[in-house]
Amino acid sequence: MKFRVCVVEDNDEASKLLCGYIGEYGKSKNIDFGVTRYADALDFLEEFRGNFDMIFMDIELPHMDGMEAVRRIRETDKHVIVIFVTNMAQYAVKGYEVSALDFIVKPVSYSAFAIKMDRAIERFKSVQDREIWITERNNKRRLRTSEIKYVEVVHHSVVFHTTGGDYTTYGQLNVVCEELADAPFALCNRCFLVNLHYVTAIDDFSVTVAGEKLQISRNRKKSFLKSLNEYLGGKW
Repeated sequence: MKFRVCVVEDNDEASKLLCGYIGEYGKSKNIDFGVTRYADALDFLEEFRGNFDMIFMDIELPHMDGMEAVRRIRETDKHVIVIFVTNMAQYAVKGYEVSALDFIVKPVSYSAFAIKMDRAIERFKSVQDREIWITERNNKRRLRTSEIKYVEVVHHSVVFHTTGGDYTTYGQLNVVCEELADAPFALCNRCFLVNLHYVTAIDDFSVTVAGEKLQISRNRKKSFLKSLNEYLGGKW
């Protein structure tokens, strides 16, 4: 499996150093890393779709600081691993307010970097979600459960709305519910199975899931809110 890593750093030399460390660490641990670089938090946010496993975020960035950028991504992705990189440790401490895993103080040494990476990999493994297979026409497709925002039933089809696009297959929603029974999903009505990771707001009888509003039925509201509260309380 390839780990998807993002480096958000406006200093080109510092960015190259981190990318070099990531490559060196990958070789030493036999881990495949795919690295994406951004020099600006706004560019990063514009393209962010929950498509990274780990983010190295500089705090002092032009246009928007790294702390605010992470606050914004937490609205849709509560679990991506974030490690802040900063010149001043006192700023990094605030990172725990946005559930950052750790921080590294510049100038970054490889030994310090490797320690943080060991911790990040262990965290990733501890929360790594499983994968499911779906049949799309004549093709088989593998989906990570963390990439599924919600599942919708439309007539005799089941649509998986994911961070990478929508995929349609034939089937029944109750079968999908059984397959995802041990993952943080809950029915908000008989047509939508919601990944609780992506819930950002509840408004009377609607729930916002990754920016989309879905209806909560009256007979499902109590059980849906119970599942959401259990998720927020750390059940999953």
